[in-house]
Amino acid sequence: MKDHDLILSDLAREAEMNPGTMSSIINGNRTLSVDQLDRITKAMGHPVGYYYERYVSEYLTEANPNWRRMSPFIHNCAKLNKLDCIHDVVNLLMDKLGYSESLFELAEELFKEGLYEAATILYENVALSEKKQYSERLAMCQYRLFQTRQGDDQEKNYEAAVQFEIYVDRLDEIEQLDALKDLANTYRLLRKWDKVELFAKALGDKAKIQYNMEQQRHPSKKENAKKPSFPLFAYWAFSHLLRTQVCGERKDYERAFHHIKKYADLSWVLDTDEETLKWKNKYEDWAVVNTYVNKLLSGEESVLPEYVAYISSRKDEVLPALDKIFEAANRYQFDVDDILGQFKEDISSYLEQQEIEGFYTQRFITERFIHFSKELSVYFLTKGRFSNGFKFLLSCLEKSTLINNKSYIIKCMRLYEFFQEYASLETKKAYRKLINEVM
Repeated sequence: MKDHDLILSDLAREAEMNPGTMSSIINGNRTLSVDQLDRITKAMGHPVGYYYERYVSEYLTEANPNWRRMSPFIHNCAKLNKLDCIHDVVNLLMDKLGYSESLFELAEELFKEGLYEAATILYENVALSEKKQYSERLAMCQYRLFQTRQGDDQEKNYEAAVQFEIYVDRLDEIEQLDALKDLANTYRLLRKWDKVELFAKALGDKAKIQYNMEQQRHPSKKENAKKPSFPLFAYWAFSHLLRTQVCGERKDYERAFHHIKKYADLSWVLDTDEETLKWKNKYEDWAVVNTYVNKLLSGEESVLPEYVAYISSRKDEVLPALDKIFEAANRYQFDVDDILGQFKEDISSYLEQQEIEGFYTQRFITERFIHFSKELSVYFLTKGRFSNGFKFLLSCLEKSTLINNKSYIIKCMRLYEFFQEYASLETKKAYRKLINEVM
């Protein structure tokens, strides 16, 4: 006020506050809320949050914890990514009994808003404070922590999945469906097929129970029942879709066809709403695709023309299909140069942009690109097309390094060592540079 020659009413007007309120705050007769702090900060020409660290140390630590003041402050800190302030405030609250439930509810709000780093701080503290080890709240915290810890580092994804496993059965029955789906998907990306099978089977069993219960429930009670993220039958079908892939990876194609038949015919699902019909069509389509895939991987080259024709008009399925086609070509020495030519532009686009729209998540796409790059490099190198072969090999090694996928790093190194006598000087330099990054 002195610096800008303002009287109290001037400052109050700039801050859009009542002069009486401003007077009480300045004279220390009124508690300062975060909204009032933000208004005064803006009136002083500073960005919102400028005084947050001092607000914690000079005001909140000296006052009795008040959730009505703490809650909006944590929310604001989350939006401004002032995580240290959140840590400090949560530590103040956790020293007092009774704030665990409030912090959990706020964490859920932040999670839904996509403010994951801030939500993680709250979930971690609530989990530490939870005395009942079998409580649903503790399990839910662990589920959210598992979700927020999923990223590009494969090792960290694995650690998060292992840590969460023991809490799945403690969740609400409906929440368990999404949790099992997410766990199975994580292990699918990590290519831990025993784990995928374990959680896929549990998902199918629980989804079937929930579906049967839903069918027997009185219509009046259906409205109040907790709703899953997807139709219940879709979880059951997804469990068989996952097990189809597990069997394919184990080269047990007879068993794979058994699971395909399970989700190929969903005529027993009688609901006719838009969401149900959408998922029924998806699974029927995936059943057709996976029938082609498993026939191809078992050595039936004759299905190639039909398979290529089927996926040509389905943009989302082109990359996964090409991946399987080149895997089969390498396994059985098929010549697929004509397919390579047909999808040449698509392949270049995929490898450069690494983006695709539709059903698949970005992490799943990244894993698919790595596998596809490796299969392409094998195809070209074994045919003596070394320039292209090494290009895709280096691409695979680079992407594997970025996400810390040790399995594929080793595969790339072995492949390079086998063909290194054919590598150009430029390729050798690029390879050494990448290996230095790996080290």
